[in-house]
Amino acid sequence: MPRVIVFGSVNMDLSVEAPRMPAAGETINGSGFITNAGGKGANQAVAAARLGADVRMVAAVGADSFGDELVAGMEASGVDCADVRRLSEVPTGVAVIVRVAGDNRIVLSAGANHALGAEDVISDLRRIGQRGDVFLTQGECDPDATLAALRAAHELGLYTIYNPAPARPVPDDAWSSVDLVCLNETECEIMCGVLPADGETRLSAARRLRGLGVGAVVITLGSEGSFGLACGGDAVSVPAVRTQVVDTTGAGDTFIGALAAGYVRGLSLEEAMRWGAAASAVTVSRLGAQQAIPTAAEVAAVR
Repeated sequence: MPRVIVFGSVNMDLSVEAPRMPAAGETINGSGFITNAGGKGANQAVAAARLGADVRMVAAVGADSFGDELVAGMEASGVDCADVRRLSEVPTGVAVIVRVAGDNRIVLSAGANHALGAEDVISDLRRIGQRGDVFLTQGECDPDATLAALRAAHELGLYTIYNPAPARPVPDDAWSSVDLVCLNETECEIMCGVLPADGETRLSAARRLRGLGVGAVVITLGSEGSFGLACGGDAVSVPAVRTQVVDTTGAGDTFIGALAAGYVRGLSLEEAMRWGAAASAVTVSRLGAQQAIPTAAEVAAVR
């Protein structure tokens, strides 16, 4: 079976519950403080691995206690971390999360996540990637390295999945190296200028992204589920799986990990989206990011 190669961020999440967001200069009482393994790249890698994919991580962490803990956690979930660099000159990335009524606000300190350059990642891809593998990346690492890696992976014959989060402008000629883009409503509007608020605008946004050269498009819609446009032009809407929401951290990453794992299993885009919806429902019913991501058996129980 093909493997999933992830180039992405590895963060330690520092998360606290608050009754509301504080105003400028205000201090309020919080509760439920937790530290939790996170980073969009690591979350997606763990999700794909727990859902049965053979996953290899390309990333960097600091030579510190957070780095030790994060690498050990990924390995315990089945992620091959042989290509995760340990760097003494920069700290491990950190995300500070404030949880309010089941939603969250996040501040990132990139640290080692921006330490790898294009040559580092491309060298790894040429060494470990094989035609038919999946290459999955996001927007939390160095932008130039990310785009160069997408181009190199596509040239090597890997199936490329891009999650532009956080969203930033992408050169028009980069999109032809993306076989599948998965993004949320806000990211979609930034990337193509169309807010996917209803069926008509979702299709318009997806077609605009396809027009830039993307192979297939999936737009995640929170409680409304997801919308997809496959390479053949067939559109599909998949509803969310209803559940009690505890914490939305990691829901989108779980969904994307399921898309990657579904591809290597030979699922259609719609089948992978439905699998991702079920997996995300389990994630949001729990507290935290990686610790909330389910296994394939747990997902099967809610489908």
